[in-house]
Amino acid sequence: MPTIAITGASGHLGRLVAELLLDKGEQPVLLSRDPAALGEFAQRGADVRHGDFSDPTGLRSALAGVDRLLLISTDVIGPQRIGLQTQAVEAARAAGVGHVIYTSLPSPDPDNPAAVAVDHRATETALRDSGLTWTFLRNNIYAEYQIPTAAQAVAAGQLVSNSGAGATAYVSREDCAAAAAAVLSSGGHENAVYDITGPEAIDAAALAALAAEISGRPVEVVHVDDEGFVQGLAAAGLPVEVAQMIASFGASARGGWAERVSTAVRDLTGREPKSLRDVLADNRAALVG
Repeated sequence: MPTIAITGASGHLGRLVAELLLDKGEQPVLLSRDPAALGEFAQRGADVRHGDFSDPTGLRSALAGVDRLLLISTDVIGPQRIGLQTQAVEAARAAGVGHVIYTSLPSPDPDNPAAVAVDHRATETALRDSGLTWTFLRNNIYAEYQIPTAAQAVAAGQLVSNSGAGATAYVSREDCAAAAAAVLSSGGHENAVYDITGPEAIDAAALAALAAEISGRPVEVVHVDDEGFVQGLAAAGLPVEVAQMIASFGASARGGWAERVSTAVRDLTGREPKSLRDVLADNRAALVG
């Protein structure tokens, strides 16, 4: 049985994948900068180790004996992220890891305006060039991110959007975890690319309609351009750099980069993915305040 490891195992996605693997009878290696946060997994048989992308030598040691690695992209954006993740790829190669599964982004093409596309593209390139066997799980935007968006829209009666008529195939974090666990615990995914999406693509008008339906309160869409969207977020207190990053996802959706719906979740897990409607309905209390 191959030894499976997860980086960033104390994060939201990592914890979900760890739970699923333990439920399958696996005893994964869980890497985190804060191993103490994974105490309950250690009690269930997981091998908890300290692992930090900024410490390549230590990371290489932490990956000793690992056959398959889930490399969860870090929450740092920009050149620093590329550097850290490239170091992690090299540490995996040096440690003798055979297969790296990486959580990427749908269509990380040069023309995709999503601010994170360049980071994912660079990491995918590093993996392709490493000589390692790889799998790219190109996770669409998390449906859970739309809970606060919908809640704010319900409170204001308006959903302000710069995505125009562009749609996004929002996917639940739960389904991303299930897909990752399935790939980690089975063979046949060598050098494969999977778009991990929800069951349908949703545009701003449909999101506003869902928020109104679930909350019982009216929500209208207000379309703005990228500059106006950034200005609005900055006026609400977000740093301009963060506002620009968020706006880039709207621009990406507007350009059609996030709308593709795939069957990968069903193909990998044997179950249908959760819809955005289901995720919002499960969190109705957050919408109505």
